[in-house]
Amino acid sequence: MGIGSIVLLASLVIMGCAPSTVYVDTADDRGEAVMALDYRDFESAAGEMVDGMLGSRALENPQGGRYVLVVSRIVNDTMQRIDTDQLVRKIRSDLLNSGRVVVTTAVGLDGPEDEMNMAVRQLRESGEFNQDTVEGEGQLIAPDLSLSGTIRQRDIQMDNRQQQVEYYFELAITDLTTGLAIWEDQEVIVKRGSNRAPTW
Repeated sequence: MGIGSIVLLASLVIMGCAPSTVYVDTADDRGEAVMALDYRDFESAAGEMVDGMLGSRALENPQGGRYVLVVSRIVNDTMQRIDTDQLVRKIRSDLLNSGRVVVTTAVGLDGPEDEMNMAVRQLRESGEFNQDTVEGEGQLIAPDLSLSGTIRQRDIQMDNRQQQVEYYFELAITDLTTGLAIWEDQEVIVKRGSNRAPTW
């Protein structure tokens, strides 16, 4: 048997032993928990925090209509390379669906979230576009409220070769007119497991 045949045979054996890929039902995922944050943690934290926001009535506009919300900075203070937008997107979606707020993408700490807001306004001087269809000045709506927060991680070594990892999801909503926080909350997720399990 030649070298090529041996390599091919070994590859087939390895592929035959590999576990098959399966779809996960995210609505009923009973898979093994992990020490790091996963999508279930983001879903849980976001859901609890939205319930807290809506239950507090902080988002009920006394003048009627919906508040305009802008997303400020959500700081990742964990050992994991996580995208905080994963948390924010779920919260934004639920808040939009609640009918209490709309979210502006025309302004952000690092510039517009959707740069098209400003790009279309650069067409005002272009002879190639019907100026009646170009957005005029003074049409963008400034935000009323700002959402900011932090995700923190605290690792605790236990006596029985186990560790406890605590994740703190902290969010606040600020009234941009007064600079006062009108809502704050903290959702804590605690996990215990082997101290050999990675938390990143």
